[in-house]
Amino acid sequence: MTPQPNPEAGAAVKAADRAHVFHSWSAQELIDPLAVAGAEGSYFWDYEGRRYLDFSSGLVYTNVGYQHPRVVAAIQEQAGRLATFAPAFAVEARSEAARLIAERTPGDLDKIFFTNGGADAVEHALRMARLHTGRPKVLSAYRSYHGGTQQAVNVTGDPRRWASDTGTAGVVHFWAPYLYRSRFYAETEEQECARALEHLETTIAFEGPSTIAAIILETIPGTAGIMVPPPGYLAGVRELCDKHGIVFVLDEVMAGFGRTGEWFAADLFGVVPDLLTFAKGVNSGYVPLGGVAISGAIAETFGKRPYPGGLTYSGHPLACAAAVATIEVMAEEGVVENAARLGASVLEPELRALAERHPSVGEVRGVGMFWALELVRDRATREPLVPYNAAGEANAPMAAFASAAKAGGLWPFVNMNRTHVVPPCTVSEAELKEGLAVLDTALSVADTYVA
Repeated sequence: MTPQPNPEAGAAVKAADRAHVFHSWSAQELIDPLAVAGAEGSYFWDYEGRRYLDFSSGLVYTNVGYQHPRVVAAIQEQAGRLATFAPAFAVEARSEAARLIAERTPGDLDKIFFTNGGADAVEHALRMARLHTGRPKVLSAYRSYHGGTQQAVNVTGDPRRWASDTGTAGVVHFWAPYLYRSRFYAETEEQECARALEHLETTIAFEGPSTIAAIILETIPGTAGIMVPPPGYLAGVRELCDKHGIVFVLDEVMAGFGRTGEWFAADLFGVVPDLLTFAKGVNSGYVPLGGVAISGAIAETFGKRPYPGGLTYSGHPLACAAAVATIEVMAEEGVVENAARLGASVLEPELRALAERHPSVGEVRGVGMFWALELVRDRATREPLVPYNAAGEANAPMAAFASAAKAGGLWPFVNMNRTHVVPPCTVSEAELKEGLAVLDTALSVADTYVA
């Protein structure tokens, strides 16, 4: 589709937004949202006719790209046949979506509880864990994000938690492995893994194993920095959970459904959790949908005991029809394989080549269509390009980098001192190279802030 400029319509959209829309995570008077006119595949465009290659996949969820015709048609067909129905009934789209998801989840995670998104998936997973174990506490990692609802934001390990953290949520945070900024003075991945597991085991011991219901981890942390865990770490956490009767929850809201070049990131590590949360890529965000994949043992807890939780729109037919179509598209069009192949053959070598050319790039890390560049002022000291949780003038270097990317027609995903490279999993090699060329130019702007 060719963008057609219509600035008058764009001005009207913008005016209504500024008058009435209250935006998340924002100081309302300090933001200037772009008015979007349309999107297709890996691109979107504004009312001025400017087109952007989306290296953010929305919020890392358009895994099959924008406006995939088969997913759009499935929603339209479902709307004409049965637009909505209450969750207590068996509905074809809901049953089929659950079956297709269960076929792909690891191990015996064969029961699917549908939610409206990732945050409420985390809420319900932790409720299930507490009820299953009869224990109150949850352990989660610093440098993590699990959602914006009350429990989910409290298990989150980044600054978005602070305003809502009253210290009464039953959450204890610990350090997960991150060799580039190791909290354990490690020099190798093996040391980082061993010391991170020792730290977690000590935390469990001092908190009291019999008080801990669950440990929740993003399989690969997303917004916090795409830190791929070292070999053996997730298996070690699994062992600690088994040893102490703790429920192991993996949050795959961002990493699931092809993002890492596997259906689920857990498959990269050969680990099966007790509960797995998902959303985003399950239907590329075309209609809000999330859920919890539940092990046999936890499902059995609620076999004759009612589960005290639910949502009016759980397993909404339109959302589930979109999920069915998305999963079928991914399977039939080789979308997961595309993410794995181009991640290995294009993104990894090209991003590492960028790092060689640009002194502002401290580290490159990732897998599949899930990569991060950590930007620094000094490679030797690893001083971040901007301070932790920087805002305003302190964040000027990252703002300048992002502006340069957008000026070149690339929409980046920027968080703190990182830019993430997370295009749709359907992206082509030519589109990747187009975006990487703009990224190369934008990084030259970041280089001007290097000490």
